[in-house]
Amino acid sequence: MGAMFDRLTAFPNLLRAAYLAQRGKRRRPNVSTFFLNLETELVQVQTALRTRTYQPGPFRNFVIREKKPRMISAAPFRDRVVHHALCQVIEPLFERRFLFDSYACRKGKGTHAAVDRASSYARRYRYVLKCDLAQFFPSIDHQVLLGLLQRRVQDPEVLWVITRILGHGGSERGPVWYFPGDDLLAPWTRSRGLPIGNQTSQFFGNVYLDPLDHVVKESLRCPGYVRYVDDFLLFADSKAWLHEAHAAVEDVCASLRVRLHARKCVVAPVSNGVTFLGYRLFPGYRRLDAGNVKRARRRFRRYDQEVRHGMRPAEQARACVQSWVAHAQHANTYRLCERLLADFPWWQARGKG
Repeated sequence: MGAMFDRLTAFPNLLRAAYLAQRGKRRRPNVSTFFLNLETELVQVQTALRTRTYQPGPFRNFVIREKKPRMISAAPFRDRVVHHALCQVIEPLFERRFLFDSYACRKGKGTHAAVDRASSYARRYRYVLKCDLAQFFPSIDHQVLLGLLQRRVQDPEVLWVITRILGHGGSERGPVWYFPGDDLLAPWTRSRGLPIGNQTSQFFGNVYLDPLDHVVKESLRCPGYVRYVDDFLLFADSKAWLHEAHAAVEDVCASLRVRLHARKCVVAPVSNGVTFLGYRLFPGYRRLDAGNVKRARRRFRRYDQEVRHGMRPAEQARACVQSWVAHAQHANTYRLCERLLADFPWWQARGKG
């Protein structure tokens, strides 16, 4: 076995992966069952990996309708342990190459850090090119992804684990798109798509778009750039330069076999406001995106009905709302939260009695 595969399948690595996969899910029955026989379960995972008999289990598929319908494919807990174990070993090889302005699923980064960075650029530059990739995760090409991973991962046994995970994708079919050089059957013969919800999918997404980051910053020398998964912004003082950059970004995306969302990629003055990760950014301030507020109001009304009819404890409703309030407080939302929640007694009763 190679040294990297030894580290991946080492018991301490699998143990740490199990605790990482458990975070926020410890009360779920499948997680509790796994931890009830933790040592035995981990030894079974270790044996399956080392004997190359590891086979991922079936996904639990469900649809979330926040903003737009999306299929989420939740892997069995045993497989999530393997995903974390893999990422712990290979992620450091790529992290040192990732650019500073990639913010998704990285230590010390995250949504609010990305918004803070974009806000700082909104104060410095006059124009922004807002970009969004169409059906990003379903369209990720496995051959392209493996080529990018093989630049850093040399151990054939680790690559076997990766291909095992890639070969067990979610149920959502990728789009039928043609790219330069394709023959008639290319969209049907090329394996593509990553299930939304896997730890590996989030990391692989960063690996996949890393070439784009380097082109934007090193070849185009964009003065202001922020990317969070498949949403990214380019800032500059020249509208003409941003239109040229748009064409260059399209070429890079075609080489990666992904497409920009035609209707969502626009060059506009920053003074008009930039919608990014649930916020509306302006040069001197930020607001919550109107759609975000509308969805929150609808959600709070549903919680209120559930509390009134005894379907949800008031404490649970307050906990659900508090996470949104914390998100809202990263914008200029003076009195907005209390105005939205003023009519709900279970929220007003927080901290009393």
